[in-house]
Amino acid sequence: MEISEHLASPQEPVPPETPPAAPAPDGVVATSSQIEVPASLIDQVIGQERAVEVIRKAAIQRRHVMMIGSPGTGKSMLAKAMAELLPKEELQDILVYPNSDDSNNPVIRTVAAGRGKQIVGAHKAEAKKKIQFRHTLLMLLLLGIAGYAIITMQLLMGLIAGAFVFMALRYTTPREEAMVPKLLVSNDAKSIAPFIDGTGSHAGALLGDVRHDPFQSGGLETPAHDRVEGGAIHRSNGGVLFIDEINTLDPHSQQNLLTALQEGEFPITGQSERSSGAMVRTEPVPCKFVMVAAGNLDAISGMHPALRSRIRGYGYEVYMAESMDDTPENRQKYVRFIAQEVKNDGKIPHFDQSAIDEIIREARRRSNRKGHLTLKLRDMGGLIRVAGDIARQENAAITTAAHVITAKKTARSIEDQVSDEITRHLREYEMTVVEGTRVGRVNGLAVTGSDAGSVLPIMAEVTPAQGASGTVIATGMLKEIAQESIKNVSAILKKFTGKDVRNIDIHIQFIGTYMGVEGDSASVSVATAVVSAIEGIPVRQDLAMTGSLSVRGDVLPVGGVTYKIEAAAKAGIKTVLIPRMNVGDVLIEERFKPMVTIIPVDNIEDVLKIALVPENTDGFLDKLRKMAIRSTAMIAEVPPVNQTLA
Repeated sequence: MEISEHLASPQEPVPPETPPAAPAPDGVVATSSQIEVPASLIDQVIGQERAVEVIRKAAIQRRHVMMIGSPGTGKSMLAKAMAELLPKEELQDILVYPNSDDSNNPVIRTVAAGRGKQIVGAHKAEAKKKIQFRHTLLMLLLLGIAGYAIITMQLLMGLIAGAFVFMALRYTTPREEAMVPKLLVSNDAKSIAPFIDGTGSHAGALLGDVRHDPFQSGGLETPAHDRVEGGAIHRSNGGVLFIDEINTLDPHSQQNLLTALQEGEFPITGQSERSSGAMVRTEPVPCKFVMVAAGNLDAISGMHPALRSRIRGYGYEVYMAESMDDTPENRQKYVRFIAQEVKNDGKIPHFDQSAIDEIIREARRRSNRKGHLTLKLRDMGGLIRVAGDIARQENAAITTAAHVITAKKTARSIEDQVSDEITRHLREYEMTVVEGTRVGRVNGLAVTGSDAGSVLPIMAEVTPAQGASGTVIATGMLKEIAQESIKNVSAILKKFTGKDVRNIDIHIQFIGTYMGVEGDSASVSVATAVVSAIEGIPVRQDLAMTGSLSVRGDVLPVGGVTYKIEAAAKAGIKTVLIPRMNVGDVLIEERFKPMVTIIPVDNIEDVLKIALVPENTDGFLDKLRKMAIRSTAMIAEVPPVNQTLA
């Protein structure tokens, strides 16, 4: 039976239920080993159909791509897949030669892939022959001098002459090894276009650099061309350069990257002004790569405007989906994802049907959206590997649901562990109250990180206004959205109490918010605490609540309800109020179901009716009815808008 069938009235407690398990995909498998894993990376991507389509188009036309989205949604995998899809063109090796006219301006030459090693090998062999010949000649000359000195009995003169000849030949003859070219970029034995990950590279690693030479004279210096090092942009010539968190590159590197994109070549020079390499600058080095830039939403604001304009003008921008519809077809894709992770890991056993069902259930739970499966696949892959490790530790031939359930307890995020620790500390010092009643105190709920909830005690007090008009004073490191949500409370107070808030100061305190509070999901809790403080009506402490509050008093949906409910259950709270529109998002763990009762609400009247414990219940309920009547009357009194067109 669906949960919604139990929601006849907001006062009726709703036992937490989990939507029925998804039906097994067509052709039920005994284990994930029966699933065929596609050979190409692009076919292994799931849930990102639009991104896959863009990557296919961009690969054919050699267009740049920028992918924006949450970590773990497949951006780097798509970039690698693009390297496989690039048209098969003749790859090149890049060589750097010494310049006899200007040693600080090495010469750049390109040859077919594989030829570079042959050329360098031939030059080394020739240099070795010349060195051996010179050594032989020097040895014969020294032997001749030594023989002459012995015959003439002039040993001292012979020793001096031998040393003079040795030093003269040592420092006047050319160094053959100094004339051997250096293989800067090698594409030997590569069957597909190169894929280079330049994420987090400093300027030298990204753009190329010239090593520092501690010996710069006396015949001991390293030739300039031999100190040249290719950067990621040069090694990705003819292939894909992937840069995640593109906004972390400094503006100078982004500007140089833009130049490389526009010109298709970029000379290598020393990146440090204090290095001797700063004097060296090669001829332009080919770097005709396709760039795939990636990042979170904040990456857009941190990008060089011209660089982004270049990508938009000559490529595509893609926003990565974070979830996909929970359909039989997509569940089948998830089964394939499990098989891919097991195969790629190579050290864990395959999953049986019960383990597959548990993984899909967790994917549904982590999506935070009813009827969806999460696409944060890196996190899901971590859960799969932990479950496989547990199965292997037990010498199990197959991974089962029991292993996955154990893995969920083991592979908890840092935020979830910190939340539990904070909850224990608050209980020890009686900062979290879960029984009895208190005036002006409400147990709110919050999300910590992306997959952990916490109980958020909120206290309120009212005092006579100290200034010309009353103010709302909120403490607890509230951020912008949270501060704005507090302002909406005054409208609810006027509506419920009929009092002029200009005559009172309202103090609101968020307890234990050491890392700050953001979002508006605590506004229902704040309104309840303030109404309790103004009216002197106690609030149930075995109850917690979450929800965004409109200025009209409607309780609006919020995110993370599953994690919030679980946090309340772990804290010992028996009842949780949630927005009615969030009922379909509730997918709590089995172990929490007997511990908590969930009640959906539509408006602040429903919340106050359940949360407050007045002495005069009839009078309180009558006041709530009058509030609803006033609200309806205000709507009726609003004059119609003149919609006559000019």
